[in-house]
Amino acid sequence: MSTERPSPATSHPFQAEVSRLLHLMVHSVYTEKDVFLRELISNASDACDKLRYEAIAQPALIGDDARFAIRIEADKEAGRLVVSDNGIGMNDAELAENLGTIARSGTRAFIDRIGKEGENSGLIGQFGVGFYAAFMVADRIEVTSRKAGEDAAWLWASDGASGFTVEPAPEAEAAKVPRGTRIVLHLKDDSRAFLDDYEIERVVKTYSDHILFPVELVGADGTAKQLNSASALWQRSKSEVKPEDYTEIYRSLSGQHDEPALTVHYKAEGRQSYAALLFVPTQRPFDLFDVERKGRVKLYVRRVFITEDAALLPGYLRFVRGVIDSEDVPLNISREMLQNNPAVAQIRRAVTAKMIGEIETVATKEPEKFTALWESFGQVLKEGIYEDFERREQLLKIARFRSTTGDGWRSLADYVAAMREGQKDIYYLVGESLDRLRASPQLEAATQRGVEVLLLADPVDAFWTSSAPNFDGKAMKSLSQGDVDLTAVPLKETAAPKPDATPDVADLIATLKATLGGEVDDVKVSQRLVTSPACLVASAHGPDRTLERMLQRQQRGVNAKPVLEINPGHPLIAAIGRAQSAAETAVVDDLAHLLLDQARIVEGELPVDPARFAERLNRYLVAGIGAGVGTASTVESKPA
Repeated sequence: MSTERPSPATSHPFQAEVSRLLHLMVHSVYTEKDVFLRELISNASDACDKLRYEAIAQPALIGDDARFAIRIEADKEAGRLVVSDNGIGMNDAELAENLGTIARSGTRAFIDRIGKEGENSGLIGQFGVGFYAAFMVADRIEVTSRKAGEDAAWLWASDGASGFTVEPAPEAEAAKVPRGTRIVLHLKDDSRAFLDDYEIERVVKTYSDHILFPVELVGADGTAKQLNSASALWQRSKSEVKPEDYTEIYRSLSGQHDEPALTVHYKAEGRQSYAALLFVPTQRPFDLFDVERKGRVKLYVRRVFITEDAALLPGYLRFVRGVIDSEDVPLNISREMLQNNPAVAQIRRAVTAKMIGEIETVATKEPEKFTALWESFGQVLKEGIYEDFERREQLLKIARFRSTTGDGWRSLADYVAAMREGQKDIYYLVGESLDRLRASPQLEAATQRGVEVLLLADPVDAFWTSSAPNFDGKAMKSLSQGDVDLTAVPLKETAAPKPDATPDVADLIATLKATLGGEVDDVKVSQRLVTSPACLVASAHGPDRTLERMLQRQQRGVNAKPVLEINPGHPLIAAIGRAQSAAETAVVDDLAHLLLDQARIVEGELPVDPARFAERLNRYLVAGIGAGVGTASTVESKPA
């Protein structure tokens, strides 16, 4: 060992306006007090990593004390919390330099000295500010340190305001630090909770569970209890990890008790180096449809937990649980700025692509497994079709849908492969329930010609379809919006002939427009209807009917008027035509409004005036019962 003699005690003012910056650190940078312990444990881990590296060339630095550990002691009577390590330690000059100047840490200088090799050594804390977080909970801090290979132990002390002192450590204190660093925090009265064993264990397990050195809590009797797992499973090779290990860490990270449906474990090297361990749950997390849509992938930097709110995956993958452990993201002063960090942005893009690719692989190679995954999370994945233009085609390829072909799930590739002769587009219908969609009159012409229609009953379907997507060069078209013409597709052999149209349809349409003027945007002859008298559709330039209703419920809609489409061959339309020809204005008015309200009811809406609807309906029902069906037009009618 070196035989340098200790120098006298010296007092130092903080450099670089540290007192002002320290005030900012304590009151603004960190939003949770318990991060102070994370930072001290991270620094201790660094110290152990540094010594482990130095000992490669100088094994004598470790000597007989080869088991690295970080120890925590709580003295409730004195109100002191002690964090110690047997790492590299510091001498007087390093104490003054590393703990006296913001943003100039020993770790940063160490990396600069050993060069590029050191940048891959797994060190934490490159900006030298984490130590000062301890002043959030302590009104005085004493640091006793003995550098590996040197005799002298030194004591650094500060109240975080006027400056700090460095002096040779008293003999009693020096004896407690044969090598490494011992930090004594004199806790403020409002921070005494950090002396409780339970609170210490909670903080360590939350933030430092996967630090690679044991973190031990020393009891009053001197016995030590290890608090962390001291094993970053995601840093290990997949061949070293058993399925039960994955299940255990999945449950630990997610707080769920099911088995992971999909596990993605890999390491990335290149512009960004990171390890990823991600899980798709089997069961839906309880917060899956929380309005904040926050992700639950934890960000670690070199095995130290940073945050669960770095938005490492887009909102439509918020069901994914797991860890991303970066080698490049700095532990800088602003945890809140991680979302704008370029390194995080690159990781986010790469991990999103990887996750979508893995889900796509399951869809292709394990269809039964994917079906279960889709049934749990398909609603959320479809949000990406609307939000993520870059991956829209890939997400459409993954997506599964119910359709008019049966009760099973269909992919768009399945749909395209089964398209009918003369069919150019992919047709869908959006609504609020599968049962109602299957009974929709808008399906009639498609059914008559054997055209498959996708039935979209999830709330998100109204949004992603509004972006006019296409797949495999084929447009996706709604059967409840704009004009639809299926005449290029031949009728099925079993299709019944369509009834003859009512003559003078143009005059009838004009009459219906005049009668219903304020309630509809237009009246048209329908190419959709075969057996129903009428249906409502949206104009080609407005939102789909289902989206319009959703926006109106949120008071965001524009109250667009629907288009009423009629089937000229239906008996009810014929009856209105006869009443028009007979100049029975009141009857035309009644039947026109009944026709419109009937179309609303089929869509799941209520008549605008339910009482008036019931009055009209009852009058014609009574007439039909008393005088025979078909004579309702002769019944005396009140003006509408």
